Amino acid sequence: MKKSIVSLLVLLLATCGVAFAQEPDSLRVWEMNEDHDDADTTMMLVRAIDTLSTPDKYIKIVLFNDHTWDYIEMERPDIDTTGLFEDWDIESIHAYRDVKISDLPEEVDLLLVDSGHHFVAPIIGRRSSTFKFRKGRPHNGIDIPLRVGDTIRSPFDGVVRYVGGGKATGGYGNLIVVRHPNGLETYYGHLSERLVVENDLVAAGEPIGLGGSTGRSTGPHLHFETRYMGKPFDPERVINFDDGTLRDTMLTIKRHYFNVGSHYGMTDKQSKAVTDAVYHKVKKGDTLGAIARKYGTTVNAICKLNGISSKKVLQIGQRLRVR
Repeated sequence: MKKSIVSLLVLLLATCGVAFAQEPDSLRVWEMNEDHDDADTTMMLVRAIDTLSTPDKYIKIVLFNDHTWDYIEMERPDIDTTGLFEDWDIESIHAYRDVKISDLPEEVDLLLVDSGHHFVAPIIGRRSSTFKFRKGRPHNGIDIPLRVGDTIRSPFDGVVRYVGGGKATGGYGNLIVVRHPNGLETYYGHLSERLVVENDLVAAGEPIGLGGSTGRSTGPHLHFETRYMGKPFDPERVINFDDGTLRDTMLTIKRHYFNVGSHYGMTDKQSKAVTDAVYHKVKKGDTLGAIARKYGTTVNAICKLNGISSKKVLQIGQRLRVR
């Protein structure tokens, strides 16, 4: 039922910190004009002139031009929460810290979209950095250049598990982590603004943050990760960021994907070979000959695996594949 005394309502809402939202364009309500008896009943068009937000983003208060108001409940994401909150942690960036890769199945099928759940790309653009080792450290996601303030969207329905910034997130800068009903988690780093808070429901396509260059960043970009049971894998196995489309409605994750050298486009044989690889981190005083002897191999074999010359000067901290 519509209410009256709008001025009192606005005062109360302002006291609670509720802000005005955008006016709906097409809401119309027919109402009986009570100033006429049944024999001379007329109708008047009551038009919505503004809306107010409430603490629940799925409930709006609509103000009408006859000084009345009413509630409208927006459609909420239909999220299956079975198992969704296992190892739920809003204080830590990464969940499932006690889960080892060896604990995971050889492969698992995850349904990404269906008739009731759709997909929207978080952002579309070229990759400036991919899922790989970078300067001797694993880069567990992909980087997409953007302009500060560009809208970042949730690709699937989900629940916000973590929101943080400053020293707490290290190189991530302003960070949001969303957990999705199929077990995936998506990470959004270097944001200039965070538009959601922990435990928020988010729908596919909903804005959750604005692009920026916070944390360990050399320029505005989105750092985007996909993780399953806390373990990162190449996001390009899920999304084609060139055109913002989903690779497939069903994602098959294989255990050997959880290696920073395993990326989209590899065959299973290539991916498994990378997973079985052995690496050496160069220390002060290391030489190719000493490293080869340590691992029972040859300098030529190490050079071939790493695409380097036997005369290359080794850098402390550099990672070399030795098998």
